[in-house]
Amino acid sequence: MASLQRSVGTGPDRSDDDLRGILLGRHGQTDDNLAPLRVQGFHDTPLNATGLAQAEELAERVAALGDVASLWCSDLARARVTAETVGRRIGLTPRLDPRLREGNRGRWEGRRFADIVLAEPETYAAWLEAGPDFRFPGGESLKEQAERVWAALVDIHREGPLPALVICHRGSIRTVFCRFDPRGLHAFHDYDVANTGVVAL
Repeated sequence: MASLQRSVGTGPDRSDDDLRGILLGRHGQTDDNLAPLRVQGFHDTPLNATGLAQAEELAERVAALGDVASLWCSDLARARVTAETVGRRIGLTPRLDPRLREGNRGRWEGRRFADIVLAEPETYAAWLEAGPDFRFPGGESLKEQAERVWAALVDIHREGPLPALVICHRGSIRTVFCRFDPRGLHAFHDYDVANTGVVAL
């Protein structure tokens, strides 16, 4: 069983961004996480059988910590059900915040990545470059996602109690990593977190 990671990694000194006491966790697996990969975004895909099992395993890992004082999550089902599973184990009710959602990926949602590569090669190439100005067709920009996710985390840190476990999405967690990277959101694709992986701020 994988252990909880205890550090978000190295980066520049950002004392103004000190949100120590927050743990970020990714939801369990969905069918869209399996080949052929599909874009999820706001699309409300449920956990599959593996994802439900992963949520149970995460609950045991979190219970072993013994110090999580509050539980928060995105309102999308894959994050909410993961958080509810953890909450049952540790006796906490998840508090939902839609600002923690994955990026709004517009008309790409529900489509296979392989199809997008063929149909929209230039836009897909821009997506691989990432950066604050990249906007999903009909959706939001990476900067917009990063700003709303960070605002949610600031509020969670302020409201507490801490330590707080926040269950959300890979893209949302990536935007947090990028905040501590001198390359900013251009580093988006250089970071990853597995289903039910956890990192500490």
